[in-house]
Amino acid sequence: MGYILAVDQGTTSSRAIIFDEMLTPVASAQEEIPQHFPESGWVEHDPQDLWSSVAATSRAAIEKAQLDPARIVGIGITNQRETTVVWDRKTGQPVARAIVWQDRRTASLCAKLRQEPGFSEMVAETTGLLVDPYFSGTKLKWILENTEGAQARAEAGELAFGTVDSWLIWKMTGGRVHATDATNACRTMLYDITTGDWSPEICAALGIPMSMLPEIRDCADDFGEARADLFGRPIPILGVAGDQQAAAMGQACFQPGMMKSTYGTGCFALLNTGDQLVRSQHRMLTTVASRLDGKVSYALEGSIFIAGAVVQWLRDGLQIIRDARESEPLARQADLAQGVVLVPAFTGLGAPYWQAESRGAMFGLTRSTGKAEIARAALESVGYQTRDLVEAMQADWEGSGAVARHGTTLRVDGGMAANDLAMQFLSDILGARVDRPKVLETTALGAAWLAGYRSGLCPDPEGFAASWALEREFSPQMEGEERARRYSRWKSAVSAVTQFS
Repeated sequence: MGYILAVDQGTTSSRAIIFDEMLTPVASAQEEIPQHFPESGWVEHDPQDLWSSVAATSRAAIEKAQLDPARIVGIGITNQRETTVVWDRKTGQPVARAIVWQDRRTASLCAKLRQEPGFSEMVAETTGLLVDPYFSGTKLKWILENTEGAQARAEAGELAFGTVDSWLIWKMTGGRVHATDATNACRTMLYDITTGDWSPEICAALGIPMSMLPEIRDCADDFGEARADLFGRPIPILGVAGDQQAAAMGQACFQPGMMKSTYGTGCFALLNTGDQLVRSQHRMLTTVASRLDGKVSYALEGSIFIAGAVVQWLRDGLQIIRDARESEPLARQADLAQGVVLVPAFTGLGAPYWQAESRGAMFGLTRSTGKAEIARAALESVGYQTRDLVEAMQADWEGSGAVARHGTTLRVDGGMAANDLAMQFLSDILGARVDRPKVLETTALGAAWLAGYRSGLCPDPEGFAASWALEREFSPQMEGEERARRYSRWKSAVSAVTQFS
């Protein structure tokens, strides 16, 4: 029997999971990684922490599985996207801390770029994205301009840029491979979504030497071999995908019209549009869903910056819970008549608003408002934000002339998907069915499937989709009039927040 090592490098932790040939997890290890917040709106990682945690958890998972590394047919990598790393090609040392996808330090730069005639239009047409601090391009420009000597060294070919997948591949292969996959490349704001390569025009406009950029490969492809000294033998790296696209593949959302939403630190919803590149009219992102065997599938994506992070805020900021699992029983004690609404714009508002300067606010507070009502409002904020995304994506999809083949069912995953109250409210506010799979770790599952597919151990997309299994279905229980009333209050709250900023 063959096995696959799936590496899932996330915003707050790194995980490694061993899957067998039936894609059943047999062992795992996880390690939290520190985040750094040197200024308001800034979020950083030490790239060495990312690498050391991946190496440690991978070894621990192999040891827990009591597995001979010779039986591991391949490694699949999935990662937090947009996070930006720059390192020295000779020494392999980072020149600065990694700037995390949540970081908003380039908001003023993006505002300036949006004022340049034609720039926003060029970015949208070329990349499918908006000019926003979320993406890697302006983060990379900031590092080059604010790290002593970095611009000159980059122009001399001494520095390499990568998203987290590229950094991990470089470290695993001992600097032999500098590569990424299409799903990560398309999140940089430097990638031409129609040609499948880097955009010389955008790189030139941002002052980014193209020599810094990694080679772009398929999601299931050969990315070199992990060094023998890491795991006892060389192991091929055969699958790479950004976390949200990996989750969509793990959810078997291969057909046009299928939707998934992942609830981790943020929330990310993807609507598969197949070979149709849908240009959003509602401030969604056009992105690559996958590139398999040279064929690209596209998607519409909506990104929320704060989802599971709102539960972390309850725990670490307000300290009204000690563990994330306490949020659900606490929220069930809330007085629903109060109708407290929380807009968790702690690091700005994502899609469809794209308001980097907005900050969070709570509405409907009374003398009776307590911990339970705040916890309830926090969980419900995720459902409201998801509806914003789903409505915008469906409008784009229908506006393209396409007919959804799979109705309005939403497949959910990620840590917060285990919260029954949050998922039931999501179904209620959407007025749609929400399906939770048996395997919630769909991000790692997607990475494992990619490596298994490339190695020949796992079936093709159609065969893999046949194995998808439902754990629980949530159906709407809220009356339509109540749904409309609540969503209207949410929209009013968001409007107040955007006006205040």
